[in-house]
Amino acid sequence: MSQSSQLIETAQRTIRLEIEAVEQLNARINASFVEACELILACKGRVVVVGMGKSGHIGRKIAATLASTGTAAFFVHPAEASHGDMGMITQDDVVLALSNSGTTSEIVTLLPLIKRLGITLISMTGNPGSVLAKAAAVNLDASVSIEACPLNLAPTSSTTASLVLGDALAIALLEARGFTAEDFAFSHPGGALGRRLLLKVEHVMHTGERLPKVPRGTSLRDALLEMTQKGLGMTVIVETDGRLAGIFTDGDLRRALDKGVDVRQTSIDEVMTVHGKTANAEMLAAEALKIMEDHKISSLVVIDDKELPVGALNMHDLLRAGVM
Repeated sequence: MSQSSQLIETAQRTIRLEIEAVEQLNARINASFVEACELILACKGRVVVVGMGKSGHIGRKIAATLASTGTAAFFVHPAEASHGDMGMITQDDVVLALSNSGTTSEIVTLLPLIKRLGITLISMTGNPGSVLAKAAAVNLDASVSIEACPLNLAPTSSTTASLVLGDALAIALLEARGFTAEDFAFSHPGGALGRRLLLKVEHVMHTGERLPKVPRGTSLRDALLEMTQKGLGMTVIVETDGRLAGIFTDGDLRRALDKGVDVRQTSIDEVMTVHGKTANAEMLAAEALKIMEDHKISSLVVIDDKELPVGALNMHDLLRAGVM
């Protein structure tokens, strides 16, 4: 067998073994899992995740996932906990301890302290009969029949199983709390997702003197001057009482010129799009983007509940804001 074939076969065997390890978890989503969820939901403090070595790396990811999906959580290194960081954990917290063997000395050392403080302990182990599992209020069984490592030594299938079980816990809690996309965005304000879920039309629209606007009866020439001056590639047309009458865009201008209209003699009323698609200031910018995409337009008028134009925005505004 060539080296390339051997590499592919090894990789495929690893993936197959880890898939099998994850599939075995389904049978263990039982009353213990429900109890763990209920303990966390009832927690008045935070979930403190602890783990050593590879389990520690998985624990950090689980803590991060919990924190970003509505469950206050953070990671504490168990060795550091024995040297002062135990003070970060309070009686109102729940400790989630990860250890494949269930006998990790740095975690076992903390058990008397956890018990003395009356802190609720949830364990995630590969050995339900271990010291850690027996000390916990509830144990989540993350055991695997075999590691993907051919020596059956390096944590591979076991860490994957723990990671997936942690994700299952986080998502079950997310749904139980009624966690929404907007809640998620508040945990991710700096990312593209946060911008899409938090940014509203009012944050990007042009208002006041920056809003191109002309009354009905304005000549096309004067409307074009307003468009040029405000630089949005469109203008709003309003009724005598200020309500929205229509919108005129660069696209409307091209179509008008194709018909040979006289820009000096033609009234804006003759070439505008009556009323047009609109948005409101409280709408998410991402919703405004969808309206533009669905209707293949590049501008929107923003109106209030009385049909009065209060702003306008275009694709370039959304692009600059990072919504696209």
